[in-house]
Amino acid sequence: MKFKLFFVLAALMAGPVLHAQGLHFGIKGGANITKVDGEAMSNEFNFGYHLGGFAEVGFGKKWFIEPELLWSQLQTQTGNDFEDIITGAVNGAKNQSIKLNYLTIPITLNYRLLDWLSLQAGPQFGALLDDSQNLLENGKAAFSSGDLCLLGGAQINFSSFRITGRYFTSLKDVNSSDVNAAWRNKGFQISVGIKIL
Repeated sequence: MKFKLFFVLAALMAGPVLHAQGLHFGIKGGANITKVDGEAMSNEFNFGYHLGGFAEVGFGKKWFIEPELLWSQLQTQTGNDFEDIITGAVNGAKNQSIKLNYLTIPITLNYRLLDWLSLQAGPQFGALLDDSQNLLENGKAAFSSGDLCLLGGAQINFSSFRITGRYFTSLKDVNSSDVNAAWRNKGFQISVGIKIL
């Protein structure tokens, strides 16, 4: 089900890409500084990483769309009260480190404020590839299979090199139906990229 979303997005993007005034491709990677915000979760930010590719689809001198395809690891930690608040939590689930691996598709609208500086904002779609199955009894998943985020930030352009910093937050709960608490992915991404085509 989650992969159907990616095919639909690819089809929607195909038309504008074919008629774009400028089309470039590149690779990027960097750090995620994230947490899962909500009840029974730690309030501390943790480090992860992201790797993948991007495209720049230009529409004139000032505007361009930047779709990306990223493997993105988010790290977080459960709180001291996890077992007390979450029904069906297993023993030992408090203060537990969690790694969430997502396949994400950020699609940003970029405005070139200066030749070397662009502002960007847009949605990010994510499919959870795996999660911690040992937080709840009987191997129930604690996190839902998909995520929808809103992100915004800025990008510095030096010839073919890109340095990007942005903030993102989930627009929906990322907990499963077995968890009665509101959780949202939140954090920062800092990345370096290079245009190769």
